[in-house]
Amino acid sequence: MINYGSYRLFRRYRCKDCGRTFNDKTGTIFAHAKIGLETLFFAFYSLLRFNTSIRQLDAEIDVSYRSLRQRVEQFARTLDAPVLNLTGPVEIDEVYVTAGLKGRERDRESRSRGLSKRGRGNYAEDKPPVFTLVDRGSGQRYAVPAKSADESTVRLLLGDPEEESLTVYTDGFRAYDPLEDDENYQREAVIHGEGEYVDGNTHVNTCESHASLVRRWLSPHRGVSKDKLTPYLRAFQLRRQILRKPGREALKEIVRTVL
Repeated sequence: MINYGSYRLFRRYRCKDCGRTFNDKTGTIFAHAKIGLETLFFAFYSLLRFNTSIRQLDAEIDVSYRSLRQRVEQFARTLDAPVLNLTGPVEIDEVYVTAGLKGRERDRESRSRGLSKRGRGNYAEDKPPVFTLVDRGSGQRYAVPAKSADESTVRLLLGDPEEESLTVYTDGFRAYDPLEDDENYQREAVIHGEGEYVDGNTHVNTCESHASLVRRWLSPHRGVSKDKLTPYLRAFQLRRQILRKPGREALKEIVRTVL
């Protein structure tokens, strides 16, 4: 590799073997971006630190809404899915969020708010479940979207304990009932329908608290397309990681994560 001049504000290099040239942004999400790096850093930092909507960022900086939205969504897609290494005990609960076809042409009439269905939703009905998990052993918290809230999804999230049974705290939702007969899990439940919310260490209050933060995270964006729900929740996970870090350290963590 040898120096090969510059490209705009960035140093340019040339590979001795293949002859190709590249610069400091090549191969990153910042490649070919017409928006300056300082502006992108400000946008990513504001999104995660202050939960600023893209529309508000458009008002704050001199960049078109479309270009900014494309870069922010590309940033969110770059984030890796959280790895669930559960040590236990584990709380698990689900929350249902409204996520339809925002930004896309509909093949049906819009829903009437007055005709909204009560009860649990699913991906097809534009109300996908988001599972919240709290590992009391490690202190880690997760928010994972799913197509439906059923037994297979629950087992996929909890994994297969290798050494000893995993203690799982749940509510009375029937999707958790099969865990009762599985020797890999020790299920303890509180039945909200019977007015039971806490029984000693058995509760899902931490999950419900985390779910309220998920709703608050999605709220400024005035609805998220269900196709983009996963990237937005991965951004929420990164937000939790930088929450207690000072500004400069938080920005370094954001840039390090997407490179």
